[in-house]
Amino acid sequence: MKISIGSDHAGFEQKELLKAYLEELGHEVVDRGCYSEERVDYPDHAVPVAEDVAQGDSERGVLVCGTGIGMALAADKVAGIRAANIINPQFAQLCREHNDCNVITLSGRFVEFEENKRILDAFLTTEFGGGRHAGRVCKIMELD
Repeated sequence: MKISIGSDHAGFEQKELLKAYLEELGHEVVDRGCYSEERVDYPDHAVPVAEDVAQGDSERGVLVCGTGIGMALAADKVAGIRAANIINPQFAQLCREHNDCNVITLSGRFVEFEENKRILDAFLTTEFGGGRHAGRVCKIMELD
């Protein structure tokens, strides 16, 4: 799977670790920055990741900041994106199964790397459930 990834300075360390983890799993990873722990504004990296996914250049997006909240807010402004800030694997599974979430945002400060790996695994392996959820997702997308 082709995955676009990005972070701000607070998520940089975990972004680097998660990027390596994704590559170990055999995924193609597009890194949209940031590239150091020097302070940056999270929308500058959330938007390119979201655009990659919205335009079909990447199948999924992964964003990391201090909490994940700012990244989710910024990514969700891009038409076609369903971004969610996820703090555990069950939420990751449900965001895929119920909401067909295509961008996940993670906390680099409050969630340990091993838990973020489990979250990422659930996000990447869970399929959209369709059925009764499909109409709800269509209603969300009509808001774009």
